[in-house]
Amino acid sequence: MTEISVNIMQVAGSDPEIALPAYETIGAAGMDLRANFKADLRTKGVVLRIAERALIPTGVAIALPTGFEAQIRPRSGLALKKGVSLVNSPGTIDSDYRGEIGIIIINHGAEPFKINHGDRIAQVVFAPVTRATFNEVDDLDETTRGAGGYGSTGQG
Repeated sequence: MTEISVNIMQVAGSDPEIALPAYETIGAAGMDLRANFKADLRTKGVVLRIAERALIPTGVAIALPTGFEAQIRPRSGLALKKGVSLVNSPGTIDSDYRGEIGIIIINHGAEPFKINHGDRIAQVVFAPVTRATFNEVDDLDETTRGAGGYGSTGQG
């Protein structure tokens, strides 16, 4: 297992009583992120109607080392039990981003879903980044699959 050091800060207006991201178990790959609303939404939270999405603040910003990204992923329990997921999953936080982490949540469920102040809403996983260099060519090498489209490997 590789460990990296990530600087984290609470953003202005966030609630310092909300726990910082943390691993919930010894084997967890991701740290849970919590909703951290500004003062005007702390008591009422946010209700997502069916098929509605919203940007939910976490109250934290991070500084990643160069060569790493933070992947924002859905929480499987919310997906299974409530039909709640993330619109752009996984979301990526680049190493040069310094703003507040916001989670774009969508309600795919059968009923409205309430997000309360302090609820665990997503998870963050840290990963190394590989960058590519393109080499423009006139032809690509041949493969058995070739230019077969979506689902082409399950045919025949």
